[in-house]
Amino acid sequence: MINYPEIDPVLVSIGPLKVHWYGMMYLFGFSAAWGLGVWRAAQRESWDKDQVGDLILYGALGAVLGGRVGYIFFYKFEDYLAQPLDIFRVWEGGMSFHGGLLGVLVAIWIFARKTDRSFFQVSDFVAPLVPIGLFFGRIGNFINQELWGRVTDLSWGMVFPLAGSQPRHPSQLYEALLEGLVLFAILWIYSASPRPVARISGLFLVLYGVFRFIVEFTREPDDYLGFVALDWMTMGQILSLPMVVAGLLIMYLSGSQRFDYQSKTSNKSN
Repeated sequence: MINYPEIDPVLVSIGPLKVHWYGMMYLFGFSAAWGLGVWRAAQRESWDKDQVGDLILYGALGAVLGGRVGYIFFYKFEDYLAQPLDIFRVWEGGMSFHGGLLGVLVAIWIFARKTDRSFFQVSDFVAPLVPIGLFFGRIGNFINQELWGRVTDLSWGMVFPLAGSQPRHPSQLYEALLEGLVLFAILWIYSASPRPVARISGLFLVLYGVFRFIVEFTREPDDYLGFVALDWMTMGQILSLPMVVAGLLIMYLSGSQRFDYQSKTSNKSN
């Protein structure tokens, strides 16, 4: 059994101003994605540093707005309907990956139209950058003592003070490892070689959906939802299944004329 390391969720406090670790994790994630994107752009004639900066800004807005709206609608709609001002208390957590993904997809669509690229040209470029942001986000969940795991008797079970005295799976760290570092390594290596348009995007959807589905078996279901299907499936698993199906379909169709369509620019790289 391991005791939670008692990390103060507030990094710096100056009078009424408080800087939370959770917010800093988002800053670290977007900064890392920008740095990696600039490096990738340097290897591709069709991308430049300024475009990467614009893309990360679009993606950041889509992720934050979509993540918050998704959390509200997927998980706690009635609570926020009763206390609408709580919507703005983002430092307390409360972000949905699946909502954030929808927001990023909208941002990609807007950016693709603006730069005369196809949607999948942009999403293939973005996909390997996303997991590093997910890694920092899950570390933020760990520091906030939220989204903890189910009770376990394994030796690495962790006692989270906010969750009671029983040791639990540190599921936030499982997700940081699988959805963050492992997914990043696979996509980064896979995208190093030319791939059919949309193949990288499809692989991202499949792997994230599978990893999230697996980790949900160790994660405590949200107390305000519980199991939402078959007495064992969580909301996270329900939302991950369409990702896997869509990803497999995209990978199957990638390389066909539908996905090989290139915008009339000279962009040829993912």
